[in-house]
Amino acid sequence: MGTPNVSGDATLAVAERFVSINGEGLQAGRLATFVRFCGCNLACSYCDTRWACEPAFEGEQISVAELLSHVADAGCACVTLTGGEPLLQPALPDLVEALLRADGSSARGFAVEIETNGAVSLEPLAQLRQRMGAEHTPGTLSFTMDWKSPSSGMSAHMLAENLSWLTKCDTLKFVVGSREDLDAMRELVVAQGLTARTNVLISPVFGCIEPQDIVEYMKEHSLIDVRLQLQLHKFIWPPSQRGV
Repeated sequence: MGTPNVSGDATLAVAERFVSINGEGLQAGRLATFVRFCGCNLACSYCDTRWACEPAFEGEQISVAELLSHVADAGCACVTLTGGEPLLQPALPDLVEALLRADGSSARGFAVEIETNGAVSLEPLAQLRQRMGAEHTPGTLSFTMDWKSPSSGMSAHMLAENLSWLTKCDTLKFVVGSREDLDAMRELVVAQGLTARTNVLISPVFGCIEPQDIVEYMKEHSLIDVRLQLQLHKFIWPPSQRGV
């Protein structure tokens, strides 16, 4: 893949970079280049990347130009930007714009997915997406946004205005660990008519709730437009393994 010329002075705090399958979201099962960023503004009870969020963990400061070159060399059409919380990186819009403008092997740019926790405003990146679309930029940008359930301990931090930026290109993900979490999910989805606006996924807290129980709940409440999704990488590799 060719790498376009960009102004690469800005840096981002990166915890790790690797190629693996997407374990969840609309691109589940597809190979992607992952860039995991350091730091998070939440402390969910079930966090599986807490190591990348510790204040003492600084990671590596990497420039936009170097990250773009790394993604181009990796050879995947899909790029997943995750964390931690990627939206906390001031230079993230610069990186996303560079990826969207990149000329891949099929002249389509990169399909960029941002995994975000729902507690940081989507507006700047959503507006960037609108602008890039109007300019017919070759790449695409989608959001996989969490809506934190009661068992996470972080539900009070959710930004309701973020829901208005989600489209059918995006995913709203509920990670659930109890029936209370399922009830909270259903109430929000129904009240906001979310399945008509975006893709709604339910994912179990690994080891806390049986997927079968979620399916029974979906049947009980006729949740015909939401989808259960398991984290594929936790079935392929040990749940705590990094770089997968």
